[in-house]
Parts: sequence; structure tokens; C-alpha cells
Amino acid sequence: MTDEITLIEQLQSDHQKDQAFKALLSQYKERLYWHIRHIVKSHDDADDVLQNTFIKIYKNIHNFKGDSKLFSWMYRIATNESLTFLNKKAKQLQITNEELQTASINNLTSDVYFEGDQIQLKLQQAIASLPEKQQLVFNMKYFQDLKYKDMAEILNTSEGALKASYHIAVKKIETYLTQD
Repeated sequence: MTDEITLIEQLQSDHQKDQAFKALLSQYKERLYWHIRHIVKSHDDADDVLQNTFIKIYKNIHNFKGDSKLFSWMYRIATNESLTFLNKKAKQLQITNEELQTASINNLTSDVYFEGDQIQLKLQQAIASLPEKQQLVFNMKYFQDLKYKDMAEILNTSEGALKASYHIAVKKIETYLTQD
């Protein structure tokens, strides 16, 4: 925790901000990329959203009050940026968010950065069939192994609600995967 406090102080200092931001970037870039990637699906879109996320973090770090962990605050920004990106993209294409999800899953097979097999593809299709909140909860727990406590800070909800959402999501995914 001391390291995080020191990093925050450096990030909020005019003289040390740039150097501290480089350390922050190297420490969290990959984790945030994968968090975003599980939401937006496409590598190129994930790169764009990641860049926007770090710009927002850089510009707003002076507003960070320490009410939550720095990691949770950044994940919240990444989550919001991802959802905003998907909403804008769906609106631009004049389709629903569900149709955008379906198209994103279908495009995974042609994404050179997608290394999954048919099982992975079917799992992604199952996840895409879930409501938005269940998708977020499932991705954070299953792929990133986040603790419910951290997820509660990121998504601003109770641990109990998250456990219930995850349990329901798992049941729906199991049902989806065992069909035909």
C-alpha cells in the first residue's frame, strides 16, 4: 500500500508526474488491456480504448482522492470507456448493442490477434449472450480472477449482488455451451 501511496503522490506532483505515469503504464497496461479486450472483443478497438483510458487517467489523476484503490479507480475508468466506446460504435453503425456484440464475436475468427479455438469462440458467444452487467462480472471473475471486493469498488455495487450475478452468468453459460 505504501508503494501505491508513493505512486499516487508522484502522479499528483507536477515534477514527478511524467516519470510516475510511465511506471503506472508499465505496471497496469497489460492488465487493463485484457480487461478492455474482454469487453470490446477486438484488438484494435481495445488498443484505442486503452489509449483513451490512460489519457483520462493522466488528465484526472489529480482528482483521485484515495477513497478506493488506484487499481479499482483505473478499472472503473477502463470499464466506462469500454462501454461508452461500444455504445458510440453501435450508434454509428445504427445497430443495437446486442447486434454489435454478435458482429464482434463473428469477427473474432478473422482477428489475427485471436488465438482461440472453436471452444473459445463458443465461450465468447455464450458470454455475449449475457446482459451487460453479467458479462462484466463474468469477465472480471473468470478471466482476471478479481476479488468480489475489488469488483464491488470498480462496479460500485455490493459483493452479494456480484456473487449472484456471477452465479447466474455461469449457469447461463453452462446452458449455452451444452445446447445442441
